[in-house]
Amino acid sequence: MGVKQAIKSLDAFPRAEDHLLQKTQSGALVSVFGLVIMAILFLHELRYYITTYTIHQMSVDLKRGETLPIHINMTFPSLPCDVVSIDAIDMSGKHEVDLDTNIWKLRLNSDGHIIGTEYLSDLVEKEHTAHKHDGDKDQHEDSDQKIHGFDQAAENMVKKVKQALAHGEGCQIFEGSNNVNVSHIIHDLSFGPKYPGIHNPLDGTVRVLHDTSGTFKYYIKIVPTEYRYISKEVLPTNQFSVTEYFSPMKEFDRTWPAVYFLYDLSPITVTIREERRSFLHLITRLCAVLGGTFALTGMLDRWMYRLLEALTKPKARSVFR
Repeated sequence: MGVKQAIKSLDAFPRAEDHLLQKTQSGALVSVFGLVIMAILFLHELRYYITTYTIHQMSVDLKRGETLPIHINMTFPSLPCDVVSIDAIDMSGKHEVDLDTNIWKLRLNSDGHIIGTEYLSDLVEKEHTAHKHDGDKDQHEDSDQKIHGFDQAAENMVKKVKQALAHGEGCQIFEGSNNVNVSHIIHDLSFGPKYPGIHNPLDGTVRVLHDTSGTFKYYIKIVPTEYRYISKEVLPTNQFSVTEYFSPMKEFDRTWPAVYFLYDLSPITVTIREERRSFLHLITRLCAVLGGTFALTGMLDRWMYRLLEALTKPKARSVFR
């Protein structure tokens, strides 16, 4: 008998209490409530399992010297395109020569509508080809010709500036650099393709100057980045941080207002890898969540049954008397 009793004591599924075998309205409410909670938690855990998470790792960058892609989209609302120039200069102050340039300049009227386009194929030589829009028939008649002489280039520049100002394209009267308004809007600035979760801090930046001028300098620290998808596809790109400075123009300054993007590459590269949680992890969490909910609803049903029983017994005794 001692052995049988010992074996019975190991039973993890003892006989249920009598009240658990009775179907009641309170038990039905608790059961429905428990099923709803179980379904919600099950869907939450399933979604948690399906979605990926990222792991960040840092290492020394061994790929220095590769081409750096730069994508920039910005607007100068108070300057005509003819007086806006773009230069790429290295840290020593020399012009970069190994460049693959693909830049479009869109001429805007005072209402912000595009009235012309200009394509820059070489930043060093400043060669460009103008493309006419339907509403720009009387301008850029000699745009397909190469300009070889300085006098001719200066004459064409003055002519274009006068035409731009006459059509309300912007900029104040040129009596000096203090009157040049370099207000700008940075729509997008990135150094490579975008990956999920990336944040480019200069996107949507608006800097508007009123009754003043000066030079904007954005000091950018670029961090080479590799994003590895769950499919093992690798996306090489870059992320960056930025510090901004503004230097107002003084009365006798001979420098010209400008917007500088000064960047430096970090010697550290970041690898972001997508991962998915294991299936056993999902099973473990489901057992814990569903089992815990079942146990909780069982206790709730037992408490409600005993409470209702305590409330109805005195009434039954008073009626019997």
